[in-house]
Amino acid sequence: MIDLSTIQDLIAAHGLWVVAPIAVLEGPIVTVISSWLAQQGLFDLPRLIAVLVAADLVGDAILYAVGRWGLHRLPPAWLRRIGLREGRIRLMSRRFDHQGGRILAFGKLTHAAGAAVLVAAGLARMPFGSFLFFNTLATIPKTLAFVALGYLIGHAYRLINLWISNASIALLVLIILGAGFWLLRPKFCK
Repeated sequence: MIDLSTIQDLIAAHGLWVVAPIAVLEGPIVTVISSWLAQQGLFDLPRLIAVLVAADLVGDAILYAVGRWGLHRLPPAWLRRIGLREGRIRLMSRRFDHQGGRILAFGKLTHAAGAAVLVAAGLARMPFGSFLFFNTLATIPKTLAFVALGYLIGHAYRLINLWISNASIALLVLIILGAGFWLLRPKFCK
């Protein structure tokens, strides 16, 4: 992770040219910091929002591409070791066919499961047009929420970064516990 003060200095010095590539990597906190700088007059807010949404979608498309074209190149033994057996991939593909929009929105809005869901969409071979459409629908409100947060209280970006990190970890733990309970419930419900 890039140091927050370094991010702030780079954004202030180089503007939107540096916001876009850093936002692809660091997303929410870059959105908060750059929105705070927009509130101080360093950026035009509508242009900034467009750049932030585009950067987020580019980052998501990269993760989708990893799932679509990268994971299949791994040896089958490795795929089996991480639980990606052919039957499970077929099941995942059917779920993305029927509930792709909901799954993407869940991953996007929880933030904790986001990368895994985006890679899974590619692995499930979700059509890219559908992926982009549903992902854009989830990206816009998420980006606008972080823009509002940054615009209003962006001066506390270090604390906000801590909140984002802690909330992501807590959500990830809840997702793992929920998934574990769901997978183990047949053993306990006998």
